[in-house]
Amino acid sequence: MTNHEEPLIELVGLTKSYGEGAAEIQALNGVDLRIDDGDFVAIMGPSGSGKSTIMNILGCLDTPTSGAYIFRGIHVETLSGRQRTLLRRYFLGFVFQGFNLLARTTALENVELPLLYRGVPKHVRHEAAEAALGQVGLTGWEKHTPAELSGGQEQRVAIARALVTNPSILLADEPTGNLDTKRGREIMDLLTSLNRDRGITVLIVTHDHDLAAYAKRIVRFVDGVVEHDAANGEGH
Repeated sequence: MTNHEEPLIELVGLTKSYGEGAAEIQALNGVDLRIDDGDFVAIMGPSGSGKSTIMNILGCLDTPTSGAYIFRGIHVETLSGRQRTLLRRYFLGFVFQGFNLLARTTALENVELPLLYRGVPKHVRHEAAEAALGQVGLTGWEKHTPAELSGGQEQRVAIARALVTNPSILLADEPTGNLDTKRGREIMDLLTSLNRDRGITVLIVTHDHDLAAYAKRIVRFVDGVVEHDAANGEGH
């Protein structure tokens, strides 16, 4: 993608502070970052570097103290809480370290949840959820509950749930943190194929260099600023 086209996401001079006076903590110190459609970006950095704060702001779970967060040309920092909720619901897909699945609910019903919140009719929800489970290699597992699935399968269900809304970007926070190495690689292979074959923009936060190696681009945070942002020579 050329730089002349509008980015999917642009952060300009973004800051975030918590607390006041002597107790104030500066989590972000003026972050500039651009993410284009089709990017696969790994955000890295030590604890307290600001990478989780960035994820929360990108995901509309938190707001910046100053600076701009522009999503497809819209200044997100000026939106109301309700508008941010709608942006999150319609354009963002989330994958968390802890899967966040409902325990007594089937894989299919878990994947349907975001569409339920949107008020999508039942038969349309079913079809979309089945298709999303198919995309992550879980056809035939629709009626299984999380207790009947492996950790890797649970994370696949979580990814299907994130995909079912056709989001503009998939935000994955330590998506393999609760998985063993083999299952972790399977999840990263899946995210890579979704990015490569379906053009889904993926942004992952990880502390694991082996996992970051799957991304097309690595952005490293230190002390609330971007220390390094470059194309990844290793890419899988």
